[in-house]
Amino acid sequence: MVALLALLSSLSWGVADFLGGLAARRVGTARVLAVTYPSGAVAITFLAIFVVPGTLSTELIGISMLAGAAGVTAVSLLYVAMVQGQMGVVAPITAVMSGAVPVVVGLFRGEQPSASAFVGMGFAVIAVVLVSRESAHLHGKTPISAIGYAIASGFAIGVYLTIIGLAPADSGVWVATLGRWFSTVIMITFLVVVVRSFDKSTFPWKLAIITGVLDSTANGLFQLASQRGLLSIVAVLGSLYPAATVVLARVVIKERMNRVQSVGVVLALGAAVLLAFNS
Repeated sequence: MVALLALLSSLSWGVADFLGGLAARRVGTARVLAVTYPSGAVAITFLAIFVVPGTLSTELIGISMLAGAAGVTAVSLLYVAMVQGQMGVVAPITAVMSGAVPVVVGLFRGEQPSASAFVGMGFAVIAVVLVSRESAHLHGKTPISAIGYAIASGFAIGVYLTIIGLAPADSGVWVATLGRWFSTVIMITFLVVVVRSFDKSTFPWKLAIITGVLDSTANGLFQLASQRGLLSIVAVLGSLYPAATVVLARVVIKERMNRVQSVGVVLALGAAVLLAFNS
């Protein structure tokens, strides 16, 4: 059950990142996030109240604010990186960092994954590195700035996952939910104060709304998985989301995968199997 929840969150994140990246290329990061965050907040609030109810307490507010700040920073940097560079390159780079942070925290907290789990983690790390390998004649060169944004985004994602992963077990998905609403306030305020202009007639509403729902659902699923299993393993399973992003980029917008990237996708699947049996 833990592995299934973590893998579903990974799949949801992968699809959401692809759709959000497409939308951001059309109208800009801030405008997209100003729609994805409130739509996602509504969706995850429904889950928190009716599907996986948990205990809502005042002590969750501070944790949720930290999670929300980390989350909105991470996604903003991710979309900027995807606008500047290839999705199939940016997503795996973020995955390396996003998986590493909670794994390190989990190990420092005394978690002891099995030997085969460590093999699975190794496969996952190699997988995201291989998937990030690009060929200049296939993709064109990804600028250094995009790689820098991707690394920063991955670190912020890792911090976010660690925060919601360490939330109280009886809180359901309230930390992810309240964090989402806090991020929504940040993005709408930024849009009103800084961006201002917003052409509703050309805005990719469907892309943005679906992105928001998938992303927030993934956050909730990850919180549930981390409450039931080892954070170090759940985080690695969740960090396999680039496989979905890369495949969608290949099928929909014809970003071709080279042989090395294809091997990376296969390794990602192998890592998922190994970790599933150890979660």
